Amino acid sequence: MTALAAVAEARRRTRKRPPGRHLSVLGWVAAAALAVVALLAVFGPLLVTVDPNAVDLGNAFAGPSGDHLLGQDASGRDLFSRLLSGARSSLIGPLVVVIVSTMLGTGLALTAVWIGGWFDTAVARVIDAVFAFPGLLLAILATAIFGTGLQAAVIALSISYTPYIARIVRGAALRERSLPYIAALRVQGLRGTTISLRHILPNIAGLIFANATLSFGFALIDLAALSFIGLGVQAPTADWGAMVGSGMAGILQLEPQEALWASLLIVITVAAANSLGDELVKRSEARA
Repeated sequence: MTALAAVAEARRRTRKRPPGRHLSVLGWVAAAALAVVALLAVFGPLLVTVDPNAVDLGNAFAGPSGDHLLGQDASGRDLFSRLLSGARSSLIGPLVVVIVSTMLGTGLALTAVWIGGWFDTAVARVIDAVFAFPGLLLAILATAIFGTGLQAAVIALSISYTPYIARIVRGAALRERSLPYIAALRVQGLRGTTISLRHILPNIAGLIFANATLSFGFALIDLAALSFIGLGVQAPTADWGAMVGSGMAGILQLEPQEALWASLLIVITVAAANSLGDELVKRSEARA
């Protein structure tokens, strides 16, 4: 392959259409659902008119009314306000996990693939070893060492999600590195860093984004589970996972509204993230 042909091939591959350009109806519905949830996280707390932490024991488990659209919980707190306020903490944690793990995993994988040899083999073995360790268990150990709270859980899950991203990126980068245009670019004298960042990374960016979308749903479930058992977001801060946990007592008293509404938001968000991510992954792999 000549130098001009190599440059043309590199440009052609980096001009691939983004994986989300031609989504199915289900994909667009999932994307719309995630957009609505994101808007709730950003603007929801600004729409709160009732203090989400205001206790009114005299109206415990009160039903919907003009002042309390979804009713009140066991402590008389407004459920609608707590759901809106909890959207931010429920979504920021998973988003941070995805961003940190994607950056670490991508950087580690690209470095290992380009250096190759024993370094790539060693990185692959370390990735396999860490990948075998359950992320939720690592988060529980982190909270036991550093104390309960969202920060320790986010750090632990970011570490545990990194091998998953690294495995995906490493496989895609190995396939891309084996293509003829990469060899031609090396012959031209381009540095490995330049080739990795300007050509390999843009060509696998769609697959990275797709798997990051899937990881967001998994991270949301894990963080909600930690809040459910009291190791994540702490009371009285509103959080969907914590609301499911505190609403369990209401279920026993035939007052399931707190756990029901929080669980519904978690299910909708995770289902949307998984549906969109799965479709993006399939489209990215089809164009690889």
